[in-house]
Amino acid sequence: MKYTELDDSEEFYRKVEYYNKTKTEQLSYHYKEILKLLGEDPDREGLVKTPYRVAKAMQFMTRGYHENPEEILRSALFKEDYRQMVIVKNIEIYSMCEHHMLPFIGQAHVAYIPNGYITGLSKIARVVEAFSRRLQVQERLTNDIKNCIQNTLNPLGVAVVIEAQHMCMMMRGVQKQNSVTTTSDFSGAFEKLATREEFIRLISNKFH
Repeated sequence: MKYTELDDSEEFYRKVEYYNKTKTEQLSYHYKEILKLLGEDPDREGLVKTPYRVAKAMQFMTRGYHENPEEILRSALFKEDYRQMVIVKNIEIYSMCEHHMLPFIGQAHVAYIPNGYITGLSKIARVVEAFSRRLQVQERLTNDIKNCIQNTLNPLGVAVVIEAQHMCMMMRGVQKQNSVTTTSDFSGAFEKLATREEFIRLISNKFH
């Protein structure tokens, strides 16, 4: 976990980091060996601390394994008689493709129609974050988010659309820098064409 706190007396931001010491040491050892296998000298000045930095970075980028998305939603559950569409769009996604362990980056658009209960808006974004900060494929990530909201809130329907660019397509292999992958998943009321089209129209509108 990574936290930042303000030290008022010194008037600067002091970074405070918490990592599993054993995991960090083990990961550092293996990343040092990887550098050797790549033909690098892990003891040269620029790389001496690289295995340690990468070990911490990987724990940060996969911290979603230690988060419970269902509990995130339940932590801010409110009874409310509202049965119209609730949309949280343009949620930034930073995930790691499980096939090459390279990033894919994009946005998620999530909607649900409450059925007696709503959840805090930030919790929707936190659910997206919890699932994306794991080794993923975009298709499963889309499905994970939808299922979590559907199973936890029991709404009248859930809609999820993700648009992302994949470094495994941009930096290697086919090397197509402008390609964008779009995935979607719908449940309940959003399986009806009219409701789904309204959702697509609303997420396509620019915010002014």
